[in-house]
Amino acid sequence: MASLRSDNMVAPPSGTAASTAPPTTVKIVIAGGFAVGKTTFVSSISDITPLTTEAAMTSKSIGVDNAGQVSDRKMTTTVAMDFGRIALPGNLWLYLFGTPGQDRFSFMWDDLIVGSIGAVVLVDTSRFDDCFGAVDYFEQHRLPFIVAVNCFDGKAFHDTQEIRQALNVPGDTPVVYTDARSREATKQTLLTLVRHSMKRASEASVAT
Repeated sequence: MASLRSDNMVAPPSGTAASTAPPTTVKIVIAGGFAVGKTTFVSSISDITPLTTEAAMTSKSIGVDNAGQVSDRKMTTTVAMDFGRIALPGNLWLYLFGTPGQDRFSFMWDDLIVGSIGAVVLVDTSRFDDCFGAVDYFEQHRLPFIVAVNCFDGKAFHDTQEIRQALNVPGDTPVVYTDARSREATKQTLLTLVRHSMKRASEASVAT
């Protein structure tokens, strides 16, 4: 997986041997707090027009939904899920499912994680409290996850060790920087998750 390049992340041409066989599919969950960049993350990397369930925010969200660093431009919110797909060499498809960020939609998470190999927890370091729920959820469900700090405006305000300590995540859980707007950055984040999930699966098979 480490040798993948962004210009290879496209579907195989029709009529090739790879396109005649059903693809191998892998499901990944993109989670995190409200307005942390999940929809942007899925949209920046998806090979297809992503499916989104965006609804306009109304005055009723004032004082309830804190959008942090994007409060001045956050006009919509995900009310069900985001969905995108990436086609990789070897007839491998990654399915990306973005979770809704508000606590009132958390009942959907149990369905969204079914069959997934792992999750990316997006973090806005100005609102650490908003991502504790996602970290706790995946730890309780024993689903491999990584922490990806979304660098709004290209700026990182904390080093990864400080973030690890603040979130109290295990030492073997990757903590990385990303930019949800950048295809290259999101690609590297997803590759980190895939490697981490494969390592966890390998360790589990050895243990049994």
